[in-house]
Amino acid sequence: MTGADQKKEWFIGWDVGGWNCDKNQNSRDAIVILDAKHEIVGTPWRGNLRERINNCSMTTEWIAALFDLCRSGVSPESGPVTLSIDTPLGFSDAFIQLATQGKAAASIDASNTNPYLFRRTEHYLFEQGLSPLSAIKDMIGSQATKGMHVLARFAPQIVECGVWSDGSNLTAIEAYPSACKRSETIQVLRRPYPALTHADCEDALTCALVAGLFAEKRSALMPPQADVSPSEGWIWVPRDAFAQ
Repeated sequence: MTGADQKKEWFIGWDVGGWNCDKNQNSRDAIVILDAKHEIVGTPWRGNLRERINNCSMTTEWIAALFDLCRSGVSPESGPVTLSIDTPLGFSDAFIQLATQGKAAASIDASNTNPYLFRRTEHYLFEQGLSPLSAIKDMIGSQATKGMHVLARFAPQIVECGVWSDGSNLTAIEAYPSACKRSETIQVLRRPYPALTHADCEDALTCALVAGLFAEKRSALMPPQADVSPSEGWIWVPRDAFAQ
């Protein structure tokens, strides 16, 4: 961690808690940071990021705050940062059109095909036998708005579908740790690390590993399909999670 000649690149995993998750013993924000060698930087952190989000005015401050919370002892000022976030980072176009324009979708049938409840990326996961949550009908609306708020503050540029940036060093993507349990790629990458103190931290580590794959071996992740709206975003999942 202290080598002056070490490549400066960082992979951060964020398992998102609700806005007031300090009142929730079971689910809180968790952060895990990996360096270019995929070694854990400092100590995985768990708590509520709300105050830090409120107190940061620039992207560099936000990144520095995450490193500070993890007691990293290093400066993230140089080198790219990939932040992988475990929460929906968008709502479906159909839901937005319904809410802002009063425009109704076609007939509504099964829950997992409902265009208001799920984005195209989640429909795709259902088609692969997974069961993603909905930012509308499940109890993750607080987490989703928290993640989207951070993007709006610190990585507002949509570079391409499912990829956000601050236009400088920070790239942000959406991950889904539950799907990664079916991925041999992630399981192999996970093996060198010790057991972490909480499931939230484990999910954050999985997100950090996905961030590393995105930055170093993006072909290992399933890309967005052509019909996916950039405003909806995309959940980046290893291709081999779908092999089953």
